[in-house]
Amino acid sequence: MGLRHKLSTFRIGGVHPPEQKLSAMVPIAPLPLPRMVTIPIVQHIGKPARITVQRGDSVKTGQVIATHDGFVSSNIHASVSGKVGIIEETMDSTGFKHIAVNIRVKGDEWDESIDRSDTLITEITCEPKEIVERILAAGIVGMGGAAFPSHVKLTIPEGKHVDTLLINGVECEPYLTADHRIMLEKPNEILVGIRILMKALGVPRAIIGIEDNKHDAIELFEKLLGGQTAISVAALKVQYPQGGEKQLIQAVLNREVPSGGLPADVGVIVHNVATTFAVYEAVQKRKPLIERVVTVTGKDVKTPSNFLVRIGTPVIDLLNAAGGVPEDAGKIISGGPMMGKAIADLEVPIAKGTSGILVIPEEEAKRTESYNCVRCGKCIEACPMGLEPYYLLLLGRKGSPEKAEAEHILDCIECGSCSFVCPSNRPILDYIRLGKAEVRQSKAPKV
Repeated sequence: MGLRHKLSTFRIGGVHPPEQKLSAMVPIAPLPLPRMVTIPIVQHIGKPARITVQRGDSVKTGQVIATHDGFVSSNIHASVSGKVGIIEETMDSTGFKHIAVNIRVKGDEWDESIDRSDTLITEITCEPKEIVERILAAGIVGMGGAAFPSHVKLTIPEGKHVDTLLINGVECEPYLTADHRIMLEKPNEILVGIRILMKALGVPRAIIGIEDNKHDAIELFEKLLGGQTAISVAALKVQYPQGGEKQLIQAVLNREVPSGGLPADVGVIVHNVATTFAVYEAVQKRKPLIERVVTVTGKDVKTPSNFLVRIGTPVIDLLNAAGGVPEDAGKIISGGPMMGKAIADLEVPIAKGTSGILVIPEEEAKRTESYNCVRCGKCIEACPMGLEPYYLLLLGRKGSPEKAEAEHILDCIECGSCSFVCPSNRPILDYIRLGKAEVRQSKAPKV
């Protein structure tokens, strides 16, 4: 453990909320199949997929039901076998309605092309172009929450040079443990996935960034790697939001992504560990992204758990499997407490980007009274992007998109550190999100 004594972190800002990793030692358990799944065709950043099935069609698990419609788009697959039901607008975890395909479950008949065995396949026979094609075909997206189509990240723009693949195993959000469990239970598959991504990108090295509160994962990967230099582990200080792409790049490589830029601008591509495991399954097993690990947790949840869940499963099924909805539940969040969003309906489906379901007790869910800004500057100190959150709040509230853009509001990663430290309980992030939406709307083409 030569890295333990020299933990890295990003240079400015950040906070350390209580970790509350209640389910860290709970192995991943498959959730029983639901009676019906609701699969949104918008589960990724970019253009919605184009539906290719009709009501009444019979489908198999892993079958394409909506194809990518453009470069920044992603395939959607049936996560179960059964009969396609109604295709309609349905509310998802964002609180908005999107077109979704309902499938009534009948058995569990898989597409014959998928290798369902547990055999580890270490030999990578695909060439880079075929790797990207298989990832595109499998509908792989970023599973850390952003849901950016993974094949796009592997298509390096002309003029850019990438030398490092950075694997994000930080999982800095309080409560969430899905990535931690995947690292402990599927490390060999992840390492093959890393080698696949390295081959696709043509890079000579990869680094796995893991926060130091996951000693077991750090030790496991170092043992498996056995001192090889092409792939290494970087142990990182526990500091939120260490898992942000720009913060992780700065902590591990001491490179700074420019304002409005992308990791590729500084020679780096970042993939989450769960995404890397999905890449392994897509390339070596031809398995599409039809299920994922989801943490179900909360202080009063009877059995905090990590479930392997089919995409489209209603949230209520996960809560019931974890002991039911606690009587004092005040808010249920998709994601973690810092960046997650409250859901209004327990029938909303699990999506590719759903990392956790968190139950907040009534007492903690109540919004406390907000007071005037006391000019303490704590939000500025906490901002990992070096912004002035108190001022961005004012611009968002006043509806000043031009000024907000000039103050780099779009650089905000919405980590919530500013709201977390504010002694006046001001809804800083709420207004910054509003301001960002107004900036994007002002820049959108006029129809």
